[in-house]
Amino acid sequence: MLQLTVLREQTAQVVEGLNKKNYKNAAEEVNALLALDQQRRQVQGQHDELQSRANAISKEIGVLMKNGERAQAEAYKSETSELKQKTKQLAEQLAAVEEQIQQALYKLPNLPHESVPVGRTPEDNEVVLQHGEIPKLFEGALPHWELIQKYDIIDFELGNKITGAGFPVYKRQGARLQRALINFFLDEAIAAGYMEVQPPILVNEASGFGTGQLPDKEGQMYHATEDNLYLIPTAEVPITNIYRDMILPVEQLPVKNAGHTPCFRREAGSWGADVRGLNRLHQFDKVEIVQITLPEKSYEALEEMSRHIQGLLQKLELPYRVLRLCGGDMGFTAALTFDMEVYSTAQGRWLEVSSASNFETYQANRLKLRYKTESGKTQLLHTLNGSALALPRIVAALLENNQTPDGIRMPKVLHPYLGFEKIG
Repeated sequence: MLQLTVLREQTAQVVEGLNKKNYKNAAEEVNALLALDQQRRQVQGQHDELQSRANAISKEIGVLMKNGERAQAEAYKSETSELKQKTKQLAEQLAAVEEQIQQALYKLPNLPHESVPVGRTPEDNEVVLQHGEIPKLFEGALPHWELIQKYDIIDFELGNKITGAGFPVYKRQGARLQRALINFFLDEAIAAGYMEVQPPILVNEASGFGTGQLPDKEGQMYHATEDNLYLIPTAEVPITNIYRDMILPVEQLPVKNAGHTPCFRREAGSWGADVRGLNRLHQFDKVEIVQITLPEKSYEALEEMSRHIQGLLQKLELPYRVLRLCGGDMGFTAALTFDMEVYSTAQGRWLEVSSASNFETYQANRLKLRYKTESGKTQLLHTLNGSALALPRIVAALLENNQTPDGIRMPKVLHPYLGFEKIG
């Protein structure tokens, strides 16, 4: 959530940033919010003035009663009663205005970092680097949705029978591949200094607001209405909310957590060839890495997270590229995002497998996640997260890129986790 002080003091820069993110009516909404803030300060001033007057009179009443000036004391009591009533009305008015401000702030996305490219669509994203050679497949190579049927390792029809479309059943070597990748990703995260946590996969409304999924992605989240709990779209939500309403000691920074969870996304409105097979699911597994850092260290941390994710892709022997997302393709809460995409040779296209983002103070402001400076002043921390990694498209690329006429070879780094070297 953006800070009101930033809107007041850097109004032009805020509008410019919102426009870069293609936020509609940016100037109008910012000006309306600032008008509400002015109204709030006026009401607050009136409230405080009346409260101060009432407190002063209350002290006077005691003195008057002690001196026997009962008539004047009674007059003051009557005035105090009127002041309390007006103060109560102003307090109610103040609460209403503050709620309006809060809801207006929830609607504004984070401001993009200065390095974010201008653009509206994925075609405007900037390719930062590309690594690895794209393999050449033999004639008759298959896309992953045909490979998994050929080797009977993932069953979409069975998942559809049990739950619905987008909830596959992994079996035999497919299930073992899932488990191997999860353990590999977690072991690599632990070796990189991340503490493993296993958080709940249902979160309350406060957690959804804390990391910015609510109200922005309310329609994309599965909602258990009776208990008002949400199935998580990513482990970022529960892991980051561990630190909600906390002041972290500087000596404990950076906080580095990693966790594996299933993730749930309704993906409303998704259809077509681009979502076929494992390309887009309603339930999938992912290992997430989260960092909480001092503001001056956060972009160094983002680079570190990007290198960690790239290291995983290199060990899996997958060709990949890194994109710096443009303003129009970035997430609601992010200030800067790097996407990692692997090349799917059988499909002939790049598949996003990870996003690493710096949210700067946006989430921390919602979470009231802070630290104290040397002078004792309380300041907001910066939060970051990244997929390291999401499994479905990694599995799709591994199956497609490594297929041979005699089976699907697995990268060497997974052999100890799998207990086999090829599928089939």
